[in-house]
Amino acid sequence: MREEDLLVLTTHEVEQLLRGQERALIDLIRSAYVAHATGKTSLPHSVFLRFPNNLKNRIIALPAFLGSDPSIAGIKWISSFPENTNRGLQRASAVAILNSTSTGRAQVIMEASGISAKRTAASAAAAVHALHTAEKVENLGLIGCGVINFNILKFIATIYPDLGDVLVYDIDRARAERFVSECKKIIPHRKVGITDSNDVILRKSSVVSFATTASTPHIGDLSACLPGATILNISLRDLAPEVILSSDNVVDDIDHVCRADTSVHLACKRVGNTDFIRCTLGEILQGKAERRGTKGITVFSPFGLGILDLVVAHFVYERAQAQGKGVVIKSFMHDAWGAGGDKDQGIALS
Repeated sequence: MREEDLLVLTTHEVEQLLRGQERALIDLIRSAYVAHATGKTSLPHSVFLRFPNNLKNRIIALPAFLGSDPSIAGIKWISSFPENTNRGLQRASAVAILNSTSTGRAQVIMEASGISAKRTAASAAAAVHALHTAEKVENLGLIGCGVINFNILKFIATIYPDLGDVLVYDIDRARAERFVSECKKIIPHRKVGITDSNDVILRKSSVVSFATTASTPHIGDLSACLPGATILNISLRDLAPEVILSSDNVVDDIDHVCRADTSVHLACKRVGNTDFIRCTLGEILQGKAERRGTKGITVFSPFGLGILDLVVAHFVYERAQAQGKGVVIKSFMHDAWGAGGDKDQGIALS
C-alpha cells in the first residue's frame, strides 16, 4: 500500500482473520498490559458522548499509543445502545482506525465490535490465569448471556482445556437458552446449565464473570462466593461500593477505572481515596505484585484500555496485508503538496 491509500476491513473479514487466534491474542494482551505498566504507552481518558434524552445510550472514543515494536497509534469509536438487542441487533458497534506513527496518516479502518469483544475476553482470560491460584477452573459462572461472556467462555476454555461445569444466568430466559445452545458448540463435552438467580452462580462458581448492561449496582454481597473465588467485573457497574471495598481489588488502570460511576469509582467517592485498590494486572504480570491479596475474594475491574483494541487491530491489519484481505481505497489522501491538494483547488494562501 502507498501512503495515500487506505485499507478497509469489514466485520466478516475481521472475523476471518481472528478465527482460531485466541492464544495469540491473550499473549498480545499480556504484552500490552506489561508495556502500559512500564510506561511505554500514551493513554488519554476515554471520551463519552451521551444523549440527554436517553442516558442508556453512549458512544465512546478511546485514543491510544503503544510503544511496541512496531509502535501503534489510533482510536476505537464504539457505541453501546442496549435497546438494539430488542431490534435483533448487537448492543455494540464500533470502528477502529490505525495511524502511521511516522506520518500520522490513517492506514486502515476496520469494523471493531468483534475486536472489542475479543480483547475484552482475552483480558479476562489473562486475568483469570494471573489471579486464580488453582490450576483448574472447576466451575465457571457467567452472568449476562451476550457476546462478551460468550467470548470470555471461549478464551477461558482455550487456556483451561479441562474447564469444569459452566452455569449461566440472564434476566431473559430465552436469551440464556440460546446462549447455552451456542456454548455447547464450542465446549460440547462440558455441562452448561441455566440458573434463575445470581446467587446460585455465586455459591457454585470459582470464577464468575459479570457482563451485563446494568447501569447501577445490584449485587450488595459476595459472602456466598466460594473461598478464593475470582470475580471478573467486566461490565463495571454490577457490584455495590461496599462489595468493592470488602474485596481484593485488581484493575487495569487506577486512574481510568475511577471514572464514569463504575463500581470502583463509587467506592472511591465513598472513601475519598484509592487505597482499596491493591495493584494493576500489569504489575502482577511483571511480577511486581502478588497474585492474591489477603482478602478472600479477588475482583478484577478492567475499564477497557484503548491499547488493547489497537494491539488486536494491528494484529488484524498485519494478517490482512499478508493475506491480501480487504479493499484498498486508492488515493484516499492527496500524495503531496500541489498534487491534488489545496493548491489545485485554487485556495489562496496569505
